[in-house]
Amino acid sequence: MRTLVVLPTFNEAANIEEVLRRLRTAVPDADLLVVDDSSPDGTADLAETIGLELGAVEVMRRPSKSGLGSAYCDGFRHGLKRGYDVMVEMDSDLSHDPASLPALLEAVKNGASLALGSRYIPGGSIPDWSWHRRALSRWGNRYAARVLGLGITDATSGFRAYAADVLAKIDVDGVRADGYGFQIEMAYRVLGSGGTLTEVPISFTDRILGESKMSGRIVAEAFVLVTGWGLRDRIRKLRKIQNFH
Repeated sequence: MRTLVVLPTFNEAANIEEVLRRLRTAVPDADLLVVDDSSPDGTADLAETIGLELGAVEVMRRPSKSGLGSAYCDGFRHGLKRGYDVMVEMDSDLSHDPASLPALLEAVKNGASLALGSRYIPGGSIPDWSWHRRALSRWGNRYAARVLGLGITDATSGFRAYAADVLAKIDVDGVRADGYGFQIEMAYRVLGSGGTLTEVPISFTDRILGESKMSGRIVAEAFVLVTGWGLRDRIRKLRKIQNFH
């Protein structure tokens, strides 16, 4: 399977070299695409320099900071145009261990439309999180799964592999959300297109270097969008029932 790993970056100069080297070790045949939002710390230049050494590393430079979701969508469009079979999304801050990637790719090879790295199935873990942060994440994932009927434990996971044919079906141009909401929306759209979701256990580690890009606005956006999608689905079902009668 021709695989493209999409790595959005903004001020990740402290991490980008290690993540690229570890990816090359874990998946030596994959191509790597760094989608950089004009990082003032020189992330893009550093990635290009390392890429010359490692090979099969491309840097997409975007003119301004435009959000995680749009970075992934730009990367997916790039991959679809070039005929990749699988596209991977993962963080560039080493919170996602590249060594777990072969298991995600194997799940897609075995037929999954979307393989998610899950922190909440047996074998998954979040060793560095406090109990209240863990509880909030679990509640949010349970809420999204119940409201949208996803049937998974970790819809907000940002470490995942997509079969390219399902990305071609779901119209990434129409994706609205960012951050947590983006992850949920993509899983929701894959399921809505008739695709299958599979979870693979991962260990999630908080970033050591650099600053977190997550914010309260992104969490609130996810809650509002999930609630809206759930209400819309229920209204559609009621209308179908009424039309049937």
